[in-house]
Amino acid sequence: MTDLAPSYEPKSFETRLYAQWEQAGYFKPSGSGQPYTVLLPPPNVTGTLHMGHAFQHTLMDALVRYHRMLGYDTLWQMGSDHAGIATEMVVSRNLALEGNGETRDSLGRDGFIEKVWAWKEKSGDTIEKQMRRLGTSGDWSRSVFTMDPMAAEAVIEAFVRLHEEGLIYRGQRLVNWDPVLKTAISDLEVENVEQDGFLWSIAYPLADGSGYEHVEHDGDGNEVLRENRNYLIVATTRPETLLGDAAVAVHPDDPRYAQLIGKTVNLPLTDRQIPIIADTYVEREFGTGVVKITPAHDFNDYQVGMRHQLPLINILTPQAAINELAPEKYRGLDRFEARKVMLADLEEAGLLVETRPHKLQVPKGDRTGQIIEPYLTEQWFVKMDTLGERGLQLANDGDVRFVPNNWINTYRHWMENLQDWCVSRQMWWGHRIPAWFGSDGKPYVGRSLEEAQAKARAAGYHGELSEADRDSDVLETWFSSALWPFSTQGWPNPALMAQRGFDRYLPSSVLVTGFDIIFFWVARMIMMSDHFTGQVPFKDVYITGLIRDKDGQKMSKSKGNVLDPLDIIDGISLEQLVAKRTSGLMQPKMAEKIEKATRREFPDGIIAHGADALRFTIAALATHGRDIKFDMSRAEGYKNFCNKLWNATRFVLMNTADVRIDAATGQPALPPALTDAERWILARLAKASADAQTHFANYRFDLLAQSLYEFIWNEFCDWFLELAKPALNGDDAQAADSTRHTLLYVLEALLRLLHPLTPFVTEELWQQVAPRLGIDAATISQRAYPSAEDFAVAGYADAETDIEWLKRIISALRRVRSELNVPPAKSISLLLQAGDESDRLRTQRFASQLGFLLKLDSMQWLPAGTDAPASAAAVVGDLELLVPLHGLVDLEAERVRLDKEIKRVEGEIGKCNGKLSNDTFVANAPAAVVEQERARLQDWTRQLSGLREQRNKL
Repeated sequence: MTDLAPSYEPKSFETRLYAQWEQAGYFKPSGSGQPYTVLLPPPNVTGTLHMGHAFQHTLMDALVRYHRMLGYDTLWQMGSDHAGIATEMVVSRNLALEGNGETRDSLGRDGFIEKVWAWKEKSGDTIEKQMRRLGTSGDWSRSVFTMDPMAAEAVIEAFVRLHEEGLIYRGQRLVNWDPVLKTAISDLEVENVEQDGFLWSIAYPLADGSGYEHVEHDGDGNEVLRENRNYLIVATTRPETLLGDAAVAVHPDDPRYAQLIGKTVNLPLTDRQIPIIADTYVEREFGTGVVKITPAHDFNDYQVGMRHQLPLINILTPQAAINELAPEKYRGLDRFEARKVMLADLEEAGLLVETRPHKLQVPKGDRTGQIIEPYLTEQWFVKMDTLGERGLQLANDGDVRFVPNNWINTYRHWMENLQDWCVSRQMWWGHRIPAWFGSDGKPYVGRSLEEAQAKARAAGYHGELSEADRDSDVLETWFSSALWPFSTQGWPNPALMAQRGFDRYLPSSVLVTGFDIIFFWVARMIMMSDHFTGQVPFKDVYITGLIRDKDGQKMSKSKGNVLDPLDIIDGISLEQLVAKRTSGLMQPKMAEKIEKATRREFPDGIIAHGADALRFTIAALATHGRDIKFDMSRAEGYKNFCNKLWNATRFVLMNTADVRIDAATGQPALPPALTDAERWILARLAKASADAQTHFANYRFDLLAQSLYEFIWNEFCDWFLELAKPALNGDDAQAADSTRHTLLYVLEALLRLLHPLTPFVTEELWQQVAPRLGIDAATISQRAYPSAEDFAVAGYADAETDIEWLKRIISALRRVRSELNVPPAKSISLLLQAGDESDRLRTQRFASQLGFLLKLDSMQWLPAGTDAPASAAAVVGDLELLVPLHGLVDLEAERVRLDKEIKRVEGEIGKCNGKLSNDTFVANAPAAVVEQERARLQDWTRQLSGLREQRNKL
């Protein structure tokens, strides 16, 4: 008997087991063995677990659990990110929902930050609870929040040191500016969206009133236009920025405009004149070959402006309205309202030459959805030249390894095109910049007000600084994230570094992250860790793909295809799912669209699959590709896999009820393996163990899942449990005892093999299996991960050939029984003919197994030259298997069956011949593949011969 529940119900044990693991302290570093460290990319405190999190967390957890079982001193460093912009937006939105009139601005800095902390304490641990539900085995006691005092000290120290070294400076440069948030944002927070727009051609009159002969040619060099002009035509998609133009540019080798270089034009709608310059940035063949240069409102133009020392004229306010530097008529107008007015004025002045539709990429803020402006403003920057050179060298020298290795090319591309890093943000929630401004307008940087005052004195400033003089900006989130590998280990505080194991756990072993932040996070961690600690932050960077839906579409709320991992784990009704998708500050039309998509995608809601089924699905999908398609049917299939394992365990436990094997050493002895089936399954277990360790080493979770699935479902559950039955039910007591021992032994080992991927079901089952093998460990996670050497016994591999023969015989005859619709309880006779000596020896050797599993009432060889009675036939190699049909089946039905089988085999022969007659295949395919195809052709040909012979007899 068994105490195991009759059915697989993951809800009944998953949360219970996790609480036991955490309470017992199994996730803490063990203090023994070689260190193995994984850094959790800190999720935002604003967030909830999405499929991207679930994907990466599952793979990290599998690695950590695997190395823990290998005896490593494992540390999975947990933590969360304050996520400045996202958090401010959430809290501001909550204030609006409360409806009491409070806003970010009305509360003021201190009042608003107090609200943020209150919200963080209330809701910020949501994602940690969800991670626990997924089975995350990180050390929560060491979890770090990026605004914790320890992390904050590292941020201040890093900023001050970089400033002291001349690597941080304050200057006026272009940044991505969100006019709603009124702050600079990073490139990662900008989404380029294709939109229908217009291209406006505008005439810029020559300032001296002179003319020139303008000539145009077609692609073949034929003249298509010749006329006198006293203007240049400039095409633009953003006519409102015209007010900030500093020049117009032509290509230095463009003969159309060579005589105009150095002259000036009247800037339309203003009283300014701007020069005509030559720069190779201009594409001669695009448009008119003349471009406007607006250095304060375009990143490319900014570079041109620097080369030609052009003035930087910012004509926008932080809210993206026209400022006081523009003509009075346009001041105060929103940028797009100004565009309309200016276009009307240009047309009235006869300067609007053409308006035509144009597809363009529009940059939008991912938080607000507003069009982002390149904006000239005073910001703090980190110089990236020397830091970037070193970061590139570390990757090129192999100190940091990318997996898959092609991602190093993306890393190199970023590092070879570095710009100085804007680290300041015009926000309140975050690490406030440690700089105080004197009355002279200069910033003085220090670890404290007192240190800044001392530095000011040393620099000759004798005024008094106060907290009111501190820079109001905060550092962008990526700055504190760049310090994550060592700020979490106590740097720069020596006492904390010793306490948290700085020297032991840095560098970490692997970083698991997405390709979209290779530069924004991975590269910056490499540069900062090397600069401040002299070490790389991690040895391997495993780059995952992006999770998409089953059709390859990006998951988004607007498409109604977003999946919450916890909905998959615990299930959710359609009504709850719709309400969840359409909740919040969502426009009614968008809510309606999402509801329709949700009902179409999940008409019955989402059933509970359990954490293990989701985790195994993720592992199976974790190819080394860029995109990963998540199909709910895969999760359903792997829930069935967990169910099959559950039922197989029940079978083993019920058939080993009285077995108790002493394991005095703590490690169960290898079973005596008296039967071929036992020797076969132990050989297959050795191979599965070797494959698993190879796939873990190569981060091939997909191949790992496939290998374990095939071993557990096909070889153990489908075949070994079947092949064990003759011994369990036979008269040989020693064979029965040995088989029971092997059943338990292999089951316990495969549960350990599977544990890193599916921790819950394997723990629950292992707790039932382990006592029968005399194992006294408290948890499966404290058992060693299986190694091929544990099971490899000389000669056991030889059993594989015999058992594979036996499996083919059983499969062939079961197929015959099925096709003849012979009831399972009805016995059949088996006649054998042809074949070779090995077939005769094997039929003798496995006679009892064949008789038991195929329900044979007799099995005999036909003497040579003897005509067989009308029989259903199957062919295995040269061996013909005949099931006499008398009293068993309709002969006409058997003729139809044989015709069908002959046609199928002829089709297989055609496929083989097609490949082997293809010269390209024979020349280019590996020799082993070609040889395998020839062997298949021979096998199919033999089968066809036997089938035709049997058909002729009928």
